[in-house]
Amino acid sequence: MTQGDEQHGGDRFPPTRRSVIEAARSIDSEERERALEALCAAYWKPVYKYIRLRWNRPADAAQDLTQGFFMELLERELLDRFDPKKSRLRTYLRLCVDSFVMNEDKAGRRLKRGGNVLHVALDFPGAEEELGAAVMDPAAIPSPESLEEFFEKEWVRSLFALAVEELRELCLAKERERTFLLFEAYDLDGNERISYEQLAQEYGIPLTDVTNALAWARREFRRIALERLREICGSEEEFQREARAAFGWEAK
Repeated sequence: MTQGDEQHGGDRFPPTRRSVIEAARSIDSEERERALEALCAAYWKPVYKYIRLRWNRPADAAQDLTQGFFMELLERELLDRFDPKKSRLRTYLRLCVDSFVMNEDKAGRRLKRGGNVLHVALDFPGAEEELGAAVMDPAAIPSPESLEEFFEKEWVRSLFALAVEELRELCLAKERERTFLLFEAYDLDGNERISYEQLAQEYGIPLTDVTNALAWARREFRRIALERLREICGSEEEFQREARAAFGWEAK
């Protein structure tokens, strides 16, 4: 493992992402659409699951409502109305989802978006599998307070999943596939019995290589996760607060 591998990427990595709030208020239509896509990537799955639970919608209707909601964010410029001094962005979006579904119900519309109209892959079958049920029992729906907590946890889960995928891509680009496999085995798979020594033996490498690889992967994962979090926060204050609340990390 070279010294360069152990150092932080420095200027080899892209600059910190611009906040979606700033981008959504740009006069450039393409930049506004990119902001929506960044927001959709982080929030579509929590929104979909929330609609399934909170509004007791079947899967196909929840899919249409999810896509329709993100299109409405763009068409009605709802992000322009967000005030970071009054609430967190995720709270604002959840309330917007509620308003959107209620308005659709009042209008008696049946949304049909005809596939992904956004340039973000929406793996609805995967989300449905995670949700763990194809049909919701209204009697089992959690209280509004529990649903708020559910939405927050799903948001954190989605953010971490995006960071893991970006770390995977980074490792591939740097020809460090083994580093990601070590990170996946030790930090992601949930096997509490696995040890550094076992990984070193399994991959036929020195113990120090395992230690260094995992330290690098964790550092890069933290950097990526914080960059993605900063992108979808409405202000620096919200970013710092969310980093501590969601990850227990002090953002630097």
